[in-house]
Amino acid sequence: MKRDNEVLIAEDENSARESLRALLEDEGYQVLCAADGDEAARILSTKAPEAALIDIRMPGRDGLALLRELRNHPNPPAVLIMTAYGTSAVAIEAMALGAFDYLTKPLNFDELRIQLQRAIENRRRIRELESYRVEEEATLHESEIVGSSPTMQKLYKLIGQTAPTDSTVLIRGESGTGKEVVARAVHRHSPRASRRMVKVDCASIPETLLEAELFGHERGAFTGASQRRIGKFEFADSGTIFLDEIGDVSPSTQVKLLRVLQDHCIERLGSNTLIPLDVRVLSATSRDLEGAVREGRFREDLYYRLNVVSLLIPPLRERREDIVELSQFLLRRSAGRLRLPVPTISEEARLVLIQNDWPGNVRELEHCLERALILSRSGVILPEHVKLATAPPAADPLDSFSLEEGFHAAIHRLERRLIERALAASEGNRTRAAQLLKINRRLLYDKLREHGLE
Repeated sequence: MKRDNEVLIAEDENSARESLRALLEDEGYQVLCAADGDEAARILSTKAPEAALIDIRMPGRDGLALLRELRNHPNPPAVLIMTAYGTSAVAIEAMALGAFDYLTKPLNFDELRIQLQRAIENRRRIRELESYRVEEEATLHESEIVGSSPTMQKLYKLIGQTAPTDSTVLIRGESGTGKEVVARAVHRHSPRASRRMVKVDCASIPETLLEAELFGHERGAFTGASQRRIGKFEFADSGTIFLDEIGDVSPSTQVKLLRVLQDHCIERLGSNTLIPLDVRVLSATSRDLEGAVREGRFREDLYYRLNVVSLLIPPLRERREDIVELSQFLLRRSAGRLRLPVPTISEEARLVLIQNDWPGNVRELEHCLERALILSRSGVILPEHVKLATAPPAADPLDSFSLEEGFHAAIHRLERRLIERALAASEGNRTRAAQLLKINRRLLYDKLREHGLE
C-alpha cells in the first residue's frame, strides 16, 4: 500500500541518510534524498511528498528554517523532525511550526515506522477535511427561498416551526423545486446553524460506494481502501446531514440508516467500533415513498423515522403568482455571476413566463433566464428571449403506471396524488379541496383516512 507514498529525507550525514533510504525503501516507500536544507527546499519546490524526515542541524537552511518555509507551501508534507539535541525548546518550536512529531537520534526504527505512517494518515485526514470545507463554502451562496404566494407563506411558517427542533424532516417536491434550498433554510434557522451542513446526493453515488461515503471506512476494508476515511455522518457530527433523493437508497443501506436514526451511532466499514454521533437528519425526495413502502422497495420503519415532519414544496405551475418575483431574483443572481448588467423583463415576456408550466420548476426557469440574459442586448428581456423550444408531445401520464402494478394499486396511487395536490392548492382547507376535486366532503374525509392523510 505504501509504494505510492513518497518520502523526503533531509540529512547531511551520508551514512545516516543512506541507512534511512534503505530502511524506507524496504518498507515500500518511494524515497527522495537531500544532503542539506537548500537541496531539500529545491526538491520541495517541484515535488509534493507525503512526508519529510528533516534533520534539525544541516548546512544551509536548518530544519526549523525549512519548517518555517513550509508554512506557506501550497501542499506541505507531514514533517518528522530528527534531532540529536532533544531539548524542550527545540521540540516546542518544531511542533509550533507545524511538525507532526520529533524523533531523537539515534533513531528507533520501529518508532519511526509507526510515526511516519501516522503522520501520513494525519496529513490525508486534514486534506480530506479541507476538501469538505471548500465544498461547504462553495454552497454558502445558496439562493434564498423566493415567493409570497399563500402556499409559500405556509411553507415559511412550517420551516419556522420545524427549524428550532431536532426532529428529522422529509422535504417533498418535484425535481427542481428547491429542496436543498429549503434544507439549508431549516439548518440556517436551527440551533446548529454555526455548525456545518453536509449534503449527500444519494442518487449520484453508486450503491457499492454509498455506504463508505456515508459511514466511512478503515484501511483495508475493501480493495482500494488504502487509508482510513471518515464518512459524511461523522463529518457532520454536531451539525446537520442532508440526504438528497433518499428514495434511491438500496435496501441494505436503508437498514444501516435506520440503525443510525435509532441508536445515534455508526460503524465505519471494516470496524466493529461504535462511534456515537449527534447529527440532525434532513432528507428529500421527488419519489412516491408511500408507494415504494407499499411495494416493499422502501422500509416502512425507516419511512416513519424520516417523515416526522414533512415539508411539501409546491411546483411553479401551482404558484404562478411567484414567477415574476422569482425571475427577477434569479436574473440578479445570474447577472452578478456573469458580470453583466441586470436587464428589465418586458410585460410581454412576463406573460410568457407566467403562462409556461415549467415542468423542471425553478431549475428550468433559471436556465431559461440565464439564456435570456445572454441573448438580450438592449437591456430588456423580450418574449422571444424566454420562449422555450417546442417541446416534444407530452407523454401520456398513464404511461407511468405499470400493468404489473395492478388496477387497484394504480387507482390507489392516483387517488392519493390528486388529494395531495388538492390539499396543497387549498392550503389544507378540506372543504375547498373537496370542491376542487368535485366530490363531497364526507367522501374526502373517508379517502383521507384510507390514505393516511388525516
